[in-house]
Order: sequence, then structure tokens, then C-alpha cells
Amino acid sequence: MSAVSSVSASEGTSPDNPAPLIEPPRARTARTPKATRTNFELYGWVFMRLSGIVLVVLVLGHLLIQLVLDGGVSKVSFAFVAGRWASPFWMAWDLIMLWLAMLHGANGLRTIINDYAQRDGTRFWLKMLLYTATVFTVLLGTLVIFTFDPNIR
Repeated sequence: MSAVSSVSASEGTSPDNPAPLIEPPRARTARTPKATRTNFELYGWVFMRLSGIVLVVLVLGHLLIQLVLDGGVSKVSFAFVAGRWASPFWMAWDLIMLWLAMLHGANGLRTIINDYAQRDGTRFWLKMLLYTATVFTVLLGTLVIFTFDPNIR
């Protein structure tokens, strides 16, 4: 099927109709009925913008405080982390940064998988692998932040 439909002789390209009719790039099929559509992609798009703004603030604040104001990478050690995570503020800061970074990245990769995986089965398994890795990393990171013991011997 051609992207540009043919113009009949009666229509022509007159001043009233200067351009040929262009068909839409994709037609709705029986597999994607209108009743099942949701605004999930819209919510994903909005989440990416909002989480990106919050992540810029969190990450730049983290880098500024950790690397510039606290003396640089050479001071980061187990004791340094233990001192930071003694404060609920820093635990919350790192937890929010972890959750937002993982969800932001997973949503971006989900979009890439939807765009480039051509077969439904491939798309399904790639997204299942992505979701499993995301949940595992978020749960493990959350567990580490909340169960961190500075008195390990």
C-alpha cells in the first residue's frame, strides 16, 4: 500500500486542493480495539519528565555534597557511609534517588523495547527480564539502605 494515495482526475491539484491525500501510517486492527486503550503511555511520558527533573536535583545535590563539600572521593569509605546513613534524611535521599533512577531507566528501556523488538514474544521476554531486574535491584537496594549495620565486625 502506498503512503500517498493517488489523486483522481476530478480532484486534481487545484488551488482548493493543492496536496494529495496522505493515508495514516498505521491503521487500527482487530487486535487493538479502541475500548482497550488506556493513557498508560501518557502517564509514562509525564513520569519521565517529572522524574528527570527531580533526578537532576537529587543527583547534582548528591555530587555537590559528596564530592565538593565533603572533601571528594578519597573520603568516601564504610565509615563515611555509616555516618551518612545514621541520618534519616540521607537514607530518604538515597532511597528516593534509587527508586526514581531505576523506574526512570526501566521506563526508558521499556519504550526502547516497544520501539525496536519486532516479534511479540521477543518483546514480552525482554520486558519480563527488564521488570525482573528492576524489581530485584530496587528491592535489594532498599533492603541495603534500611538494614545497613555500621557495627559489622
